[in-house]
Amino acid sequence: MAQVQRPFLIQSRCIRLLCPRQASRGKVVFARGRHSLHTRTVTDHDIAHLASLPLHPLTLADLVKHGRPPLTTQQLLSSANFTLSILPARLAHRIKSLRNLPFIVVSNPHISKIHSNYIHSLSTLLPWAEREITTLEDEVKFTEVMADLVHTHSNTISILARGFIEARKYISPKDVTRFLDEHLRARIGTRLIAEQHLALHFSSQPHKEMMHEDHAHPGFIGVIDTQLKPARIIRHCENVVGEICELNYGVRPHVVINGEPDYTFAHVPMHLEYIITELLKNAFRATVEGGMEKEPIEITIAPLGTNSNSSPSSGNGDGHSARTTPDETITNQTQGNTDVASTNITGATPTLQTDDAIRPLEHSTPGVTIRIRDRGGGISPENMERIWDYSFTTFNDEEATSTLNGQSPQDSGNGMDALNAISGPGGERKHSLAGLGYGLPLSRAYAEYFGGGIHVQSLWGWGTDVYLKLRGVGRVDV
Repeated sequence: MAQVQRPFLIQSRCIRLLCPRQASRGKVVFARGRHSLHTRTVTDHDIAHLASLPLHPLTLADLVKHGRPPLTTQQLLSSANFTLSILPARLAHRIKSLRNLPFIVVSNPHISKIHSNYIHSLSTLLPWAEREITTLEDEVKFTEVMADLVHTHSNTISILARGFIEARKYISPKDVTRFLDEHLRARIGTRLIAEQHLALHFSSQPHKEMMHEDHAHPGFIGVIDTQLKPARIIRHCENVVGEICELNYGVRPHVVINGEPDYTFAHVPMHLEYIITELLKNAFRATVEGGMEKEPIEITIAPLGTNSNSSPSSGNGDGHSARTTPDETITNQTQGNTDVASTNITGATPTLQTDDAIRPLEHSTPGVTIRIRDRGGGISPENMERIWDYSFTTFNDEEATSTLNGQSPQDSGNGMDALNAISGPGGERKHSLAGLGYGLPLSRAYAEYFGGGIHVQSLWGWGTDVYLKLRGVGRVDV
């Protein structure tokens, strides 16, 4: 399979931390082994104390407040200290949440590995937890810790998927969905905070000589593109999905973009790319399976103005919202910071959070609504109720197990599911999540994280409309 160029993805900056390469005037040497990092033993007291701290929802404004690159030394140190101030508690909450699962589930070697990974990452942060980063030398060492954290948790989703498949006799699908929805939403924030500092590090004034000049992008503030053009990402995702579709089935549906294709706003491009890829996979697959490949998939881009409540939040497909959260609001629940899922399973007292709801910014900010319309026949009524479940998939157990073992869906004889095997957020292996029913609920998690949402409306026998709403960061005067 040919590799597709992804020139607009900021992830390439973070990959540079993990894969040392010669830069224009220096060499990046962050890819050291785990054992080269200074660690401290994590005690139960450490976890209990940090997990008792309230978690304030993360906003896009938090990620741009340190300024537009290149950062000065003081701005870079401020970014490092902000990152350090919020990550230990977030890791501790995830450890506590895992420990609150039924013991036999946590004993599964794959779920236990995730627990160990969180312990390891917390052990690398604790030596920094009670100090302030005041020198560039310390900032470089701390950035190594962030690179290690991103690398350590790169395959969290696929490992958890394997663990819950093996432990499915001991935990209900409903509890699995509830736990994963919370846990994976929290993971989005943890990775985003770490990757933001990594990106700022390489575009900062003290370290910018370590970057190739052709990688500079004046619109980026870390992982946020303030000039993000949805049409550009849509065309890229269309090419990726279309090439796989044509390779496997000999045909590829055509995508038509209308509305305002030149519209730009500020958001995280790798989040939008993942969401669009997943939604196009579903649309392409339905279109091909329905024999309607000559009918175009229509994508409409519409600016979402300030103080606009016209676009629905994520829905259950019947025209009504599946969430009770007010529009444009970010909560600890939508960002997975509540630790409620696992405590409901065990009957323990849930951890209550403060500052439970804030808006993306002090004022409503511009954003975008993207409608994806296909003529693929729609979603059957019996499947509609389950589309947001992490455990819902058209694969059987044998096919799902072969997927997690690294075998592609077409190798298992189910060619029509090949489109499931082409994406994975946050460093996941491309085939690791195929057919496991993670794509749509994860897309919703990414959309809702900063106050957006996904709404699905299906006309059974005709087709499906998916409405994606994203809130931007607003105007950045830095």
